[in-house]
Order: sequence, then structure tokens, then C-alpha cells
Amino acid sequence: MSKKIKVFAPASIGNVSCGFDVLGLAVTQPGDVVEISLNDSGQVTIQSILGDEGRLPLEAAKNTSGVAVIEFLKSIQSNQGVSITLHKNLPLGSGMGCSAASAVAAAVGINELMGSPLKKIDLLPFAMEAERVACGSAHADNAAPSLLGGLILIRENHPLDIIEIPTPKELFCVLVHPHIEVKTRDARSVLKQTISLQDGITQWANTAALVAGMMKEDYELIGRSLVDVVAEPLRADLIPSFNKVKQTALKNGALGCGISGSGPTVFCLCKGRAEAELAGQSIRDVFLNISLENEVFVSEVNRQGAYALIS
Repeated sequence: MSKKIKVFAPASIGNVSCGFDVLGLAVTQPGDVVEISLNDSGQVTIQSILGDEGRLPLEAAKNTSGVAVIEFLKSIQSNQGVSITLHKNLPLGSGMGCSAASAVAAAVGINELMGSPLKKIDLLPFAMEAERVACGSAHADNAAPSLLGGLILIRENHPLDIIEIPTPKELFCVLVHPHIEVKTRDARSVLKQTISLQDGITQWANTAALVAGMMKEDYELIGRSLVDVVAEPLRADLIPSFNKVKQTALKNGALGCGISGSGPTVFCLCKGRAEAELAGQSIRDVFLNISLENEVFVSEVNRQGAYALIS
């Protein structure tokens, strides 16, 4: 049995516009890396966190990577000692599944170190429990795609029922992260507790059409379906120049454009890398024109999910 492992878990696009809290899509880059080593201490400890500017808790029971390991060991009734080093490459409060990626990487790592007693999909509840500690709710729209890869539909959280949706080969993802922070709790606080029947019908139709577009490899249908009438209209004001960003992206290669998770990261889906690069640069320029620094990530859909790195 190996005593050390390093695991990468990718960022994810939560909601994918119309699928509020039920859809998530994994990207190839960026992502978090977790290093795990076994020891004889009988305790789960976080040795260090790199890249968080000292903002994340070092107490394992309060950190998503630590919670995932603790919950895993509890499930297999083990008191194995574990030391964790977290490389936090995803910006905090970015809307890219930051807390989920750390939890997923840790869950995959400890499972492999312990001889893989559980299947990959069976690790999802541990990452969801970590999400509950971090965000207040045990949701899977970021954790599931980060763990399994691809586009995931969460039909039900309790009991957990997830469906993997195939995506077209030429589908590319763009993430543009402006250097501001929007906390998930704050982004949820602006939402209404109820919606009109008409908005519900529109949202359900778009979600179903998006799934159909993915499965039929119909890029035009994918673009028409990336419309959110529930969360985006209320969250748009949290992102400077969002409406202009969206209009610019649609004019420059994007099939559709929206808010990734709770924001402030903006995402686009495109057909082909060239269109994705163009859309990403156009969004970057809009933000720069209002003196807002930002980062652009362009990648294919990550169909692998989290995986161990060869050191």
C-alpha cells in the first residue's frame, strides 16, 4: 500500500445557466491539488495550505479537504493517521467549485491510499458533506462533475441520484474570473424563495433542451438553451458590466454565456477552441476596460474528473 499520493480535482461550472442547483460541468483547467500521506498518528491533520493567503482553516474538521478524509475514514471504520497538504489553485469565492475541488481531491486520494475500497462514485457523499461544512448545504452540482467529469445532472440529493450526460466532442469551455469575490451565501441571499409558474416553465424547458442539445450534439440548440430566468437576473448586478460582457461574448464566438455557479466567474460554451479563445479574449477586454483585472481559462470538457498525478 502506497503511503503518499497527489491528486488533481478540476474546477466546475455550477448551474450551467438554466440548471440551477441541478447541473454541473467539469473543465480541464484550473483545479486544486491535494497531497496526502499516511502516518501512525491516528489523527487527520492539515500540514499546510498554499495559495489561500492564510484565509482557510487549518483545522481538518473545518476544511473541506479534511472533512472529506474524516468522513471517508469514518465510513470504513478506520483510525488511520493522515497528513494533508492543500495546493489552492482555485480562487476563493470565484464560482468555480473551489470548496468542492479540494474535497473531491482529498476523497479520491485517501480512497486510493487505502486500497480503493470504494468506487469513485461512492466518494461523492463525503465531498457533499464537506460542501455542507463550507457553504451550509450538501449540494452536488460542483462536487459531482469535479469527481466524475463531464456534464452531470443531479436529479435528487436525498437519496442521491445523478445522471451523466454526454457532451459533444468539439465543445469548449471558457471561464473568465474577474478579481473580485462573491461569497456563495451572499449570492444565495439575493435569490427569491419562490418563482412564477411562467419562469418555472421557461427554466424547465431550457434545462431539458440543453440536455437534448448535448446528447444530439446540436450546438445551436445548446446555445438557445443557455438561458437562466431564475438566478442570473438577480445576480447580474454582483458582477460589474455583466450584461455587456454577455452581449460581447455572444458576438464573439460564444454559443451561450452566463454566471458560473454563484459568480463572479463568467462562463461560455463554444464550438471549437478558436471560437473559445475569441470569446474569452473579448470578455477579458470588457473587464479590462473598466480596470478590472481577470484571468481567462479555455479548455475542453473534462471527461475524466479527479485523478492521481504521477510524481
